[in-house]
Amino acid sequence: MTGASNSLMTIERGAGMAAVLVEVLPYIQQFRGKIVVVKVGGSALVDPVAADAFAADVALMHMVGIKPVVVHGGGPQITAMMQRLGKTATFKAGHRVTDSESLDITRMVLVGNINRDIVTRVNRHGPIALGVSGEDADLLTAKERDPDLGFVGDVVAVNPDLINRLLAEDLVPVVATVGTSGSGQAYNINADSGAAAIAAELGALKLVYLTDVEGLHRDPEDPSSLISQISSRELKAMLDSGIASAGMIPKLEGCLEAIESGVPSTHILGSSTPHAVLIELFTDAGIGTMASRGVRP
Repeated sequence: MTGASNSLMTIERGAGMAAVLVEVLPYIQQFRGKIVVVKVGGSALVDPVAADAFAADVALMHMVGIKPVVVHGGGPQITAMMQRLGKTATFKAGHRVTDSESLDITRMVLVGNINRDIVTRVNRHGPIALGVSGEDADLLTAKERDPDLGFVGDVVAVNPDLINRLLAEDLVPVVATVGTSGSGQAYNINADSGAAAIAAELGALKLVYLTDVEGLHRDPEDPSSLISQISSRELKAMLDSGIASAGMIPKLEGCLEAIESGVPSTHILGSSTPHAVLIELFTDAGIGTMASRGVRP
C-alpha cells in the first residue's frame, strides 16, 4: 500500500510539473529574443537567499532565449559604507547630496562591490554576465540635477551600442548607474530612472522593478489593496494625486516614462517572493503590479 501511495504521489507531482511547463511554454515563445530590463534593488541586493534566487531567474531567462539586461543601484549600501568611513549621508527632498568624496564612495560601492556581486552570482549558472558602468563607452550621459545636490545627475542620453554588442555576444549586461557628462564629470544617477531610460532606448519588451515592495497599492497602508494591473493613465493620475509614497515615486515615474517611450509593459515586484521575476513573466496569474498603456500590453 505504501508503494502504491508513493507511486500515486509521484504521478501527481509529475502531472503538476507538466502543467506548469505547459503554462510556461507560450510565454517563452512570446518572449524569446526580446529584451527585458530588470532593475534590482532592496533585499535582493543584500539578502543572500534573495540575491541567489534573482541570479537564478536571470540565468534561466537567458537560457530560454530572453535577453535580460540588469540595472542596479545601491543606496543603503552606499550609506553603510559612508558610515564605516566616518561620513554622514545627507539627503535633500529625498535625494542624496553627493559631494566629491561621496561620489568616490558611490562609484566604489556600485561598480566595485554590488556590480561584482551580481555578476558573480549570475555566473555561477554559466559564464554569461558582464558588469559595466554607465560611464563605460558613454552608456549614460547625465546632467546635473540640482546644484544643491552636488554630483547627482539625470539621464539625458543613452548610448545603446555597448549593451547591444554584449547582447549580440549572448551575454547579460549588468549596469551600475553612474553616468558621465560630456566633459567627463561623473554623476550618481537614480537607478529607477536610469533603468527606464535604458529600457526605452533599447526598445525593451518589459521593464521590471524588483524591490522590497510587493507592488503598487491603492492605499499604501492597506496590504490587501494591491493593484494587479493598471493603465498608464491611471498611473499618472495616482502620481498626480500624491498617494504614492516617496520611495515609490521614482519607480512609478520610471514606469510611466518607459510606457510613454514605447515599452509595452512595466512591472513592480517584491523580492520577498522567491523567483518573483519568473512568476510574473511565465505564469497566467503573475505577481505584483503590471502597468501598460491599456489594461494589457
